[in-house]
Amino acid sequence: MPAVPAPDSGPDAGAIWHYGDPFGEQRSAESAVVVVDRSHRPVLTLTGSDRKTWLHSLCTQHVAELPDGASTENLTLDAKGHIQNHWIQTELNEHTYLDTEPWRGTPLAEHLRKMVFWADVAIEPAGLAVLSLLGPERGAPAVLDTLGLSAAPGLTAEPLPGSLGFARQVPGRDVLELVVPCAAKDEVQRRLIQAGVRPAGVWAYEAERVTAGRPRLGVDTDERSIPHELNWIGGPGVGAVHLDKGCYSGQETVSRVHNLGKPPRMLVLLHLDGSVDRPSTGDPVTSGGRPVGRLGTVVDHYEFGPIALALLKRGLPADTALLTGAGSEVSAVIDPESMPPPDAPGAGRLAVDRLRGRV
Repeated sequence: MPAVPAPDSGPDAGAIWHYGDPFGEQRSAESAVVVVDRSHRPVLTLTGSDRKTWLHSLCTQHVAELPDGASTENLTLDAKGHIQNHWIQTELNEHTYLDTEPWRGTPLAEHLRKMVFWADVAIEPAGLAVLSLLGPERGAPAVLDTLGLSAAPGLTAEPLPGSLGFARQVPGRDVLELVVPCAAKDEVQRRLIQAGVRPAGVWAYEAERVTAGRPRLGVDTDERSIPHELNWIGGPGVGAVHLDKGCYSGQETVSRVHNLGKPPRMLVLLHLDGSVDRPSTGDPVTSGGRPVGRLGTVVDHYEFGPIALALLKRGLPADTALLTGAGSEVSAVIDPESMPPPDAPGAGRLAVDRLRGRV
């Protein structure tokens, strides 16, 4: 079947949306293995002796001593703690690789270059493309043989033979990613397809991402988003924000919310009414005529029908009747399993309550 391009108005413009059977591709991604071309995602490379300690001072993740082969998520925040950039980071063979959203490659590179000053760091386009293998058979012998690997990489990125880039599995994601030279991308895909891997479009990738509750910068976030709302808190391999590292822009907000307060919003999965036109990213979510949140990624799933991620007012009960869409004409239901755990007071709040005699 011919490749169908992603909508020009969407975040994946220029990528392949599907190959004529989007639901079949999703089923294969859950039962077998598919390869998704995500080469529209820009990759940067950082070199120089100061690259890790320098980047550590700018970002939310603890990367000053990131070991060779490690991958993690990372962010930069503004002074108020709002999310500016999100990327996947891999350390391999004296190079640091960053890949980010299609529209953030140039802004991220420009932002980082402005912060170099006297550090021994060089930031350049890597000339690499990201291919994602989804499905339980992504580590099958035929797939590994095609890639020249003896075993699927665990939490350590593995160089591919013949200077074909590297393979990695980002912690917390059931995806095997190949980061290969752009000039070799088509050949790597061809060999994988010959080995029985089904080609799939980014629709299949997005359906898997939404059901897994993984947010996407600029789609599931807005200008007010802070990391706690997106479940991006934790150490390397557990989110994108390390709570025990040194100073960085926005750290005060991260620390204050963690220790004293609660994030104002929560990321949840919504099931949408499929009998009306699909709502769009950014549409308001309302309850009883009042706004309670914002819609993020909207996608049709082969099993669950139309679903979406949404940032909603924290504390909203799971059984709240919701409406969304430009004219609030689409009914929506919160998936209770996507709700965050009950709020527990942070250490700072407990200390304050003790001082005030409340504990």
